[in-house]
Amino acid sequence: MLKNVKTIVVLLLLSSAGMNAQNKVPVYLDDKKPIEERVEDALKRMTTEEKIAMIHAQSKFSSPGVKRLGIPENWMTDGPHGIRTEVKWDEWDQAGWTNDSCIAFPALTALSSTWNKELASLYGKSIGEEARYRNKNVLLGPGVNIYRSPLNGRNFEYMGEDPFLASKMVVPYIKGVQSNGVAACVKHFALNNQETNRNSVDVIVDDRALYEIYLPAFKAAVQEGDVWSIMGAYNKYKGQQCCHNEYLLNDILRGEWGFKGVVVSDWGGVNDTKQAIHNGLDMEFGSWTNGLSWGTSNAYDNYYLAKPYSEMIRKGEIGTKELDEKVRRILRLSFLTTMDRNRPFGSFGTEEHAIAGRKIAEEGIVLLQNNNNILPINLSKTKKIAVIGENAIKMMTVGGGSSSLKARYEITPLEGLKKRIGNQAEIVYARGYVGDPTSNYNGVVAKVSLEEKRPQAELTAEALKVAKDADIVLFIGGLNKSPNQDDEGHDRKELNLSYGQDKLISELAKVNKNIVFVNISGNAVAMPWIKEVPGIVQGWFLGTEAGNALANVLVGDVNPSGKLSFTFPVKLADNGAHALGEFPGGDSVKYNEGIFVGYRWADKNKIKPLFSFGHGLSYTTFAYGKVTADKKQMNAGDKITFSVNVKNTGSREGSEVVQLYITDVKSSLPRPVKELKGFEKVALKAGEEKTVTFTIDKTALSFFDDKKHDWVAEPGDFEAIIGASSTDIKSKVNFSLK
Repeated sequence: MLKNVKTIVVLLLLSSAGMNAQNKVPVYLDDKKPIEERVEDALKRMTTEEKIAMIHAQSKFSSPGVKRLGIPENWMTDGPHGIRTEVKWDEWDQAGWTNDSCIAFPALTALSSTWNKELASLYGKSIGEEARYRNKNVLLGPGVNIYRSPLNGRNFEYMGEDPFLASKMVVPYIKGVQSNGVAACVKHFALNNQETNRNSVDVIVDDRALYEIYLPAFKAAVQEGDVWSIMGAYNKYKGQQCCHNEYLLNDILRGEWGFKGVVVSDWGGVNDTKQAIHNGLDMEFGSWTNGLSWGTSNAYDNYYLAKPYSEMIRKGEIGTKELDEKVRRILRLSFLTTMDRNRPFGSFGTEEHAIAGRKIAEEGIVLLQNNNNILPINLSKTKKIAVIGENAIKMMTVGGGSSSLKARYEITPLEGLKKRIGNQAEIVYARGYVGDPTSNYNGVVAKVSLEEKRPQAELTAEALKVAKDADIVLFIGGLNKSPNQDDEGHDRKELNLSYGQDKLISELAKVNKNIVFVNISGNAVAMPWIKEVPGIVQGWFLGTEAGNALANVLVGDVNPSGKLSFTFPVKLADNGAHALGEFPGGDSVKYNEGIFVGYRWADKNKIKPLFSFGHGLSYTTFAYGKVTADKKQMNAGDKITFSVNVKNTGSREGSEVVQLYITDVKSSLPRPVKELKGFEKVALKAGEEKTVTFTIDKTALSFFDDKKHDWVAEPGDFEAIIGASSTDIKSKVNFSLK
């Protein structure tokens, strides 16, 4: 049956191309031919009008193909955490479909905190299957912008503060997505590190920071992940919009890295026709750009890369060389996706995807503090559990901007706890505070109404009463996806918790010392009450299976193994971007901290973080042996291998993330105290011991010399450091580069 369907499709395409079954198949339809030949054959058959149509949108999320030649439309979809609900052709409102409810996967901060490359692959494969089933051929994600400040409202969509970690996690994600014949679209290229003035701010950053911190994950996506598309950023760099930035797109992306894929604008990120023609952009998307009024009919025909471009060609002001290059890249994308008859069909909203999401969520949850072994909850000795906090009942798959979803279902933390604990203990809930009482977000109605008319004093009194006689208090709070929390288009106003949560937590700790704070967020928060609260868990935005995953960790069915992918500072002044007074920027923002981002800043200035990069506890314990090197000296073309034994010294199975950092003992340029250059997640049964090895070459020792515009590995002495976090150092070994 499938063979007959494919035959019919081919015959239809032959007919639309002006051929019949007896004639030779056109090269562009022959999937046995190399893609380059197919592209050139299709290109020469297209009119200028068809080419112009192909390089800009025709609706909110689609661009035209060439119907006459049987080349399908391109359909994009948000986002990195799940397949967005269908919207109307030219409006953001939902289209009202009943079969577009997706599986919501954990936010990318949770994925990166698994430090598990296999799970990154599973994430990509699963979300790619959902996109493919919905007939989307470009997934607008993942995001790999670096976590520069804990106030960036969009940090939850990204993979943390370290370029090496982000690079290693993004590649398997991309390969997983693209195994389905769906293009990943890595975003936002580049330097998109604030939401305030995001469309206009001009980022000023030195070349060392650009190449060492902000570009490596994008480079890995291109050169290791072979990503098929990249999205430009809203902001400016060197005075040019990043969506048509000569230095970023032509010189670096295509010139230095050899990117062959499609550059897509962020929605409304194009601002100039000539720059869009010449500076590396291929496809323009957005909403009523070019000063057009809201909802103008056929607005897309007036885009910068639409009529203005075709008029320039018609008048002879410009040729078609650049146009042909853009269309070549788009055709290549089509042949890799919609024109690949052998790509799988995908699947959508399945139990398999929900289970994958739950596993990622469970491994991403980070146990930050566990004084007196308050966790896991001992159900044999616990009769009453007080659950307090709005985030215990609030849906988190909605809101936050373009990553908002219509999930097939979402298990809230309170639901997950009740389901897992059942009759083993009484669970009593009190809201405690009101954050966002919105119960309907763009057509998605919350299961529990969040409307609240009681005053705060009454909510506080209820929470204290519930907490006072409980065996354990679970305060489930943190941030949400409302404006000025974790939300696209807005940055946070402060590091502290909003809605009076800090005060409430301290008051609860006075009536019950057995309290656990579960931080639902994509960002670090201040914890002025940290010494009053024995248990702290980083719970992220965990998607469809959030409540089940969280309950499994809290009661000990799952041993936590997540590690932080960014530093939790005690206060804003402990972060480089804020210590030097440049967040957020106005018309421009200067990255005064340079390469010293995250733990690099804390190390340089000997600042003790609230929680360190790479930190995460377990319900078991691990003992590290002494790290050894297979040689003491390496030549420029050599590799060197470090080995360390790790043993599970506790009573239950668990996983540990072994981290390798490198120190350049003496350098001609300032360098971080240490930098992550390897990590491995190792599962160990109780009493089991394994040897973990890391092999590096001189690239792990190199820095970017902005004077030479090249990577340099200087001869001299180095240290290899093994740690359980950036501050929990286990052992070191010296070696040198000749």
